[in-house]
Formats: sequence, C-alpha cells, structure tokens
Amino acid sequence: MFEYAPAPESRDIVDIRPSYGLFINGEWVDPLGEGRDKTVNPASEEVLAEVAVAGEADVDRAVQAARKAFAVWSAMPGSERAKYIFRIARIIQERARELAVLESLDNGKPIRESRDVDLPLVAAHFFYYAGWADKLSYAGFGPSPQPLGVAGQVIPWNFPLLMLAWKIAPALACGNTVVLKPAETTPLTALAFAEICRQADLPPGVVNIVTGAGETGAALVAHPDVDKVAFTGSTEVGRLIARSVAGSRKKLTLELGGKAANIVFEDAALDQAVEGIVNGIFFNQGHVCCAGSRLLVQESVAEELLDALKRRLSTLRLGDPLDKNTDIGAINSAAQLAKIRELSEAGEAEGAERWSPACPIPDKGFWFPPTIFTGVAQSHRIAREEIFGPVLSVLTFRTPAEAVEKANNTPYGLSAGVWTEKGSLMLWMASRLRAGVVWSNTFNKFDPTSPFGGYKESGYGREGGRHGLEAYLAV
Repeated sequence: MFEYAPAPESRDIVDIRPSYGLFINGEWVDPLGEGRDKTVNPASEEVLAEVAVAGEADVDRAVQAARKAFAVWSAMPGSERAKYIFRIARIIQERARELAVLESLDNGKPIRESRDVDLPLVAAHFFYYAGWADKLSYAGFGPSPQPLGVAGQVIPWNFPLLMLAWKIAPALACGNTVVLKPAETTPLTALAFAEICRQADLPPGVVNIVTGAGETGAALVAHPDVDKVAFTGSTEVGRLIARSVAGSRKKLTLELGGKAANIVFEDAALDQAVEGIVNGIFFNQGHVCCAGSRLLVQESVAEELLDALKRRLSTLRLGDPLDKNTDIGAINSAAQLAKIRELSEAGEAEGAERWSPACPIPDKGFWFPPTIFTGVAQSHRIAREEIFGPVLSVLTFRTPAEAVEKANNTPYGLSAGVWTEKGSLMLWMASRLRAGVVWSNTFNKFDPTSPFGGYKESGYGREGGRHGLEAYLAV
C-alpha cells in the first residue's frame, strides 16, 4: 500500500460564529427561551459553536412568518420563483468549497465526499427544481396544481445540506414556504444556507430555520398552521410523526430507515462488485439510510469475493475528515457510536464472525473501523436492525428465488443492489424486490431527476424527480 503524505483541506475558508440564533422572517433572532446546544466536531470533540434551541413560541413565530410570506411567494409567477431558486443554486456552487469544509467539520464525513458528492448534488437539486417552477401544469398533476401552504421539514444528520436541498428545493418551486429544523448535531450548513437565502434576496419568511432537538421538531410537526410535514430519519420517530398528524389535514411524506440487500451473482464482474459493496456500506461511514448493509452473495463465489473484499478494505484510510486521502471519517456522535458498538457486540454474541482490517484509531473523536460479519443468520440482530454505521453482514444464497426471499425478509424496503451480467436476471430480480430503488451493477447513485423513497417501514412518498413535486402540491 502506498504511503500518502497528509493532504488536509484548510479550515480558513470557513468562518464559524461562536453563537447562532434562529433564522425567522429573513432575520437572525434570539430565542424566547434560554436554551442553547453545542455542536461539536466528531473527529476531535472540539466545540464548534453554540446554537439556539427553539421552543414552541419560537416555532410559532417561524410558522407565522412563513404563513405571511406564503401570500407573496405563492402569488408570484413560477418564472419569478425560478429566478430566486436558480440564484440560490449558483451561490451554492460559488461557495461549494466553504460549505464542503463546514459539512465535514460538523458531520465527520470525509472532505472528498462532501466536496465531490454532497455539494454537486445540492446545487443540482436547486437547479433541477428551479426548472420546474414555471412548468407545474405540465408535471402530470392536473392543469392548475396549487401549493399547499407552509411546509414543516425535519432533516437528519447524515447528509445535512443534501437533505435540506431535497426538502426545500421542490417546496419553493411549487410555491410553498418553509420552516426547516436541521438535526441537533449538524446545524451549521443549514445556518449557512440561511445566509445564502439572504444573499439571494429571497423574500423574508419564505425560508425559516429553527434549531433544536426532538422537542423542537415535535412542536413544528404538531403546529396547527403547518400544511405539509416532510421527515427524513429513523423509523421510530417516523411512527411518532405519523401518529401526531393522523386525522389532521396535513400532507405527510416519510423517508425512514433501511436494511438494503446488495446481491452478487456468480456471473458478476467481481472486482466491480467489490467497489460497489464498499461504496454501498462504507460511504459516509455507513450513515446512509439506503446503505447496502446486507451482502447476499451466491455460494459458488462467496469465498473469492470475501477475499477480494478484505483486501480492498485493508487499503481504506480512516482518519481526519479534512484530509483529502481519507476514506472513512468520524462517526457523527457519541450516541451513534454507542449504538454501533452495541449491535456489533450483539453480532458476536449471536455467533457471527467479526473481521476488521488493521487500522489505527485516533485518540480523540468518535471512530469505528470498517467491519465485516460472516456466518450471519437471518435471525441475527445485525441482519434485521439498522446499524447506521460501517458494518456489513454477509449472507449466502444458491438460487435467484432464495436471494429474493432473503432480500425481502425485512421490515424495510428502501433500496437494493443487484450485480449480474445477465439483463434478463436483473429485470427478473428488480420486479420481485420490494424496494423503492433497485440499482443495477452499481450502488448509491443519486440524481435529482430520479425519484427516491421506500416501502413498508422505510416510509412513503417520493423525493426527487417529477414525483417529488406531488408532495408539495394540492392536486
């Protein structure tokens, strides 16, 4: 293995304030209460900033600002709304390096991923939905679809800015206004986005950002003047939200957990499959709801594939997220690290065999090495529960029918991957897998023009593409 000299990205491009308020009606305001949270760098445990905690009264202020702005924003011609959204997209491109560094500092993901995956996709979503803003009557949802009103949006910590883009871009294109709550551990890029809204001269109140933890999100979801709720996060919280809005007039989309199967057949290009498996589960430290956390490999090539996979994992570099050579960054929080450790220990206790490459773990921060479990049974917790970390469970199969049976034997249904050279087998598998997205000889490929969402306990509704407009329109 080559020895690489450190290649750190400079932090100097980022200006982090010591303290942040709430972004309501186009202005930074202090919370009415005195609650403050600290956001930390998970790679070093250094405190980055203090962030306000919004209470019910603060959430109400934000919703009322969004309601007032809705009258102006929804009446604006789509071509005019598009200009603002295009402007936001251009500013994101111009500030991409700064935003990528900020994301890696706050989240722990490698700068290579923030810079080359997250930020290009963030800008692409705003560009794509800006293009739809004046074409809604041609989207297939009736001749004159109307916006819903105020959208309350709650996003997770694994892709903070990208999830913001998935939520805000279609909402604005359709003429809605937004109150967004970022995750409590990763608020900084959402707060930077507030400044981008000001830079783009977005009318006050069209986008409002309230920070805080679960109680803030619950207040937003339950607010009687919110017309649409969009949530990405855990299935447990998704259930609570579904119960909270049941019986109300609120429109709801949920994008929840996953336990995706990555299925490799004996005729697959194995070296290509190994790269896809690594990308499927170790990208973003496995903090991906559609991660390919269950590898189903045909028995005849299982040993060969595992040998190649272990060799590949031995070349991955774990360490400083701001180093351009880093493949595996920091786990986002101490709480998430504890969950990954607990489920990994359960895997060993249930009889699965654990393997990790030799890799030094930094003294400070939250770290977990890339890990493979073999000898996994369908009944094991590591095969059933979402670990949301760099942990891969390996199972084998003999026939395509068995692969389908094992892949679908989960309460989740967000994604799947199939690796085969046979087009007929690929289509046969795709038609039988109960997953919202099925990737063919690849994994974790996203595009703003393509819808994404799940079945069963992975939620309902679609984000992205033309389908993503429907959730923000009264049709």
